[in-house]
Amino acid sequence: MEAARAAGRRVRVFAYDEHRLGLKPVYRRVWGRKGERPKAVVAHRYRWFYLCTFVEPETGEALSLLVDGVDTEVMSWALREFRGWLGEEEGEVWVVLDRAGWHVSPRVEVPEGVRLVFLPPYSPELQPVERVWPLVNEAVANRYFADLEALMEAVEGRWLVLQG
Repeated sequence: MEAARAAGRRVRVFAYDEHRLGLKPVYRRVWGRKGERPKAVVAHRYRWFYLCTFVEPETGEALSLLVDGVDTEVMSWALREFRGWLGEEEGEVWVVLDRAGWHVSPRVEVPEGVRLVFLPPYSPELQPVERVWPLVNEAVANRYFADLEALMEAVEGRWLVLQG
């Protein structure tokens, strides 16, 4: 990155990760009266979606995309959407991400001006986006959602709040 900056090119660094959310409940501890146990509606259903997020740690600027699954095609699409969101006048952009199979696949189409930088294996603590997921989960914790669309609306609303 220093070489790019020394050459006069602008380099922006973003972190990228996906977070799976679904109809299987997320529970948090809650206060209750002494001697009473709080009750929670439970309906284990295994339908989910992913929140794909690009965050620039330096500025907090972020883009999130809701998708129904992840694979190399979705990863290629997300990178194209990200590049379009930045605009063509943007200089070189580095995206720091983990080594999920759909990230490292040679079938991933990386747009011009985007460079993928991979974290070392087994190092989620180095990924800044990981710190956002507990904040996103607060929108769905201890709540029942009738369908996936209602859950997606709650997550979308929470994301707008987090972006300020």
